Amino acid sequence: MKSRYKIKGLDCANCAAELERSIQKLDGIENVSISFITQKLELEYDETRKEEIIKSVKKIIKKEEPDVIIEEV
Repeated sequence: MKSRYKIKGLDCANCAAELERSIQKLDGIENVSISFITQKLELEYDETRKEEIIKSVKKIIKKEEPDVIIEEV
């Protein structure tokens, strides 16, 4: 399953790359792409574990970039 999110407050391309690497390590994530320029996060993941995966993604973002807000598009 694919989901798209708007990311607000991301400061730099390096921060986006770090988040991307951390999220990619999550079990159930097939692909992740974060664009600093467009401020978008795209996820491909195991549909049967959507709630668990989204919760984990938000937790990683809050831990690494506490000022970043994500909203589903």
